[in-house]
Amino acid sequence: MAAQQRQAAQADRAAKAQELADAFLRIVNLHRVDFPAAVRPVAPEPTPPDRGAIYQHFEKQALAGIGVFKRAERASAKHQAAAWADAEVARQWAALKGQQAAWQHTLDQQWQALINNDPGTVLQTLAEAFEDNEAASAAVGVIADEVSLVVVVPAASQAIPEQMPGRTAAGNLSLKKITQADRADFFKQFVCGQVLVTLPEAFAVAPGLNAARVIVLRNDGRDPYGRPNTPCLAAVSVSRRALEGVRWHEADATAILDAAAHEKLMVQKGRSKDLSPLDLTGEPEITALINAVDLDDLSTED
Repeated sequence: MAAQQRQAAQADRAAKAQELADAFLRIVNLHRVDFPAAVRPVAPEPTPPDRGAIYQHFEKQALAGIGVFKRAERASAKHQAAAWADAEVARQWAALKGQQAAWQHTLDQQWQALINNDPGTVLQTLAEAFEDNEAASAAVGVIADEVSLVVVVPAASQAIPEQMPGRTAAGNLSLKKITQADRADFFKQFVCGQVLVTLPEAFAVAPGLNAARVIVLRNDGRDPYGRPNTPCLAAVSVSRRALEGVRWHEADATAILDAAAHEKLMVQKGRSKDLSPLDLTGEPEITALINAVDLDDLSTED
């Protein structure tokens, strides 16, 4: 029984270790996602009219009242039914192609608005694209070919597991409490990963954009007045061109963002290098951008 209990405990520990390993692996791979580039939408080809059904309809009408033995009259009636059917098929097909053309015209207008960076079209397109993102994300403004984005991430205590898998000196599997330095490092990778998920997706679905500013807020719940408490952890500016040629599956998120961002505000403090909220006293543009966000919609905690 004791042996069975030890085996069960080892199995539980192994399962927990695998779960933790998967969690940390997911964090370091957050930015390794491919987004297909948007292409001009094409209205689908309509389904051709069912000539057989149409002919049967007209044949029934044409043969009404003609006896079965009146072969010549029936042949003439069927010939007439065929002509009517052909005309009806042509009419329906023309109508369907007209609908397709009208639909294509609407799609072309929407596509042109998107590649011309019409603010309403771009913001709507990005809102739809960001709906399934892990971190709450929103596009809040478009000026020329640059978009302003806001990403809300959870606190490190929610994003990073409390334990890490490891091995004892004897080589046995162990679960150890994560150090503050390791948690800070993984959280920075998590934050950079969320930024690097949002940026390529925005550039993929909105092909007219060439630059983006990203503000990262941390969701700390609500203050005593019930207002969202979301300190700003980072602000970066990245161009589309800067992400070209990135070796996504080799470099980690922190290194990529360090290299790609032409502007970056991110503060790490203490021995563990924890990400700390930015002092926005001298940053009116960032403050205005945050004030333009509906934080109640982006907050994941009531």
